[in-house]
Amino acid sequence: MNKVFINKSNLHPHFIGSWIMDELSICKGLINYFELNSIKHIKGRIGGGIDPNTKDSIDIVIHPKDILLPGNEIFKKYLDELFNFYKNYLDEWPFLKEMTQVLEIGSFNLQRYKPGQHFKKIHTERASIDSSHRVFAFMTYLNDVKEGGSTYFSHYDLEIQPREGLTLIWPAEWTHAHRGNTLIKGSKYIITGWINFAN
Repeated sequence: MNKVFINKSNLHPHFIGSWIMDELSICKGLINYFELNSIKHIKGRIGGGIDPNTKDSIDIVIHPKDILLPGNEIFKKYLDELFNFYKNYLDEWPFLKEMTQVLEIGSFNLQRYKPGQHFKKIHTERASIDSSHRVFAFMTYLNDVKEGGSTYFSHYDLEIQPREGLTLIWPAEWTHAHRGNTLIKGSKYIITGWINFAN
């Protein structure tokens, strides 16, 4: 077998879109929601259930039907911002407008990490038939983090430090395997989920 190398162009994109939210008050509102709703706190889950050796966090799961409930207005404000970022992502990669005409956001997570916690395992967002409907992942950092807590995309050797309002959208593929690095100090809050093929 002879390995053949295809000539590279000068363009080496990582396909990770990034934006800063205009309304940082939304971030503060989401953190407040998390802290005021401790009754909804659960241990972070992955596809196989609870495994703190893989994911160590405290989460609140938000379902689409919950968004319009009284007291949950902050999620509508957040999703409006996210939709603007998503439209900009499609403008950057026009092919996606043809491929992904009908997509939806399913359940998503509001999460908190304390020192020593993180998503420990390198993983991808589409890893089995059960997650094959995922097209993109999204994540917004809700606060600045000074020590630890970065997101590491292993194939690109790309490390992103949490910053209030910084929002990422990336393909839910093995090409974007990543992990969360250990939080050293303070708290780290994020909101994260997936943009899916419509059911």
